[in-house]
Amino acid sequence: MTNQNFTNQNFERAESRDSQGEETRKMGGAASEAFSKASDMARDAGEKAKRAAADTTSTMTDSVMGLLNDQLGAGAEAAGRFASSLRLAADDLERENPMLASLVRGVAHNVDNYADNFEGKTVEQLAKNASDFTRRQPALVFGAAAIAGFFAFRMFKNAQSISSPPIQPANHLPADHSNG
Repeated sequence: MTNQNFTNQNFERAESRDSQGEETRKMGGAASEAFSKASDMARDAGEKAKRAAADTTSTMTDSVMGLLNDQLGAGAEAAGRFASSLRLAADDLERENPMLASLVRGVAHNVDNYADNFEGKTVEQLAKNASDFTRRQPALVFGAAAIAGFFAFRMFKNAQSISSPPIQPANHLPADHSNG
């Protein structure tokens, strides 16, 4: 009987280990499934956040571009009014100084041409035109940038020298050698 009891105990232990293993597998499967669901939810939330950010950026870009286009139109109108004012000034100057009146009319004509070029165009179109001009005339653009940089440097240097007073040497007073 001892032998049979020993066999039953071994069987019960093996059965107990099998049930524990089954429970462990079930728990592992449940944990894996929960992790998978959490991962899917996080991925979906990330994608929704990306879409929301892209939509917001697009909306903001459209709003900024709309404002810039409005300002461009207002600037073209202002330039047109300025050209008209220049023409009136040229008419007043005609009697006293015809040569200066002619010069002012030429400036008015150029300002009017610039206003006409800007009127009805969008910021994107102007950027494309600038890009095309840069490709056609790189030396001119580089030269203009170099000149602008030179003047900006000079202005910065002058502003810096004005804002900080020059360093003056300290006045050394003769030492007082009297012992009194």
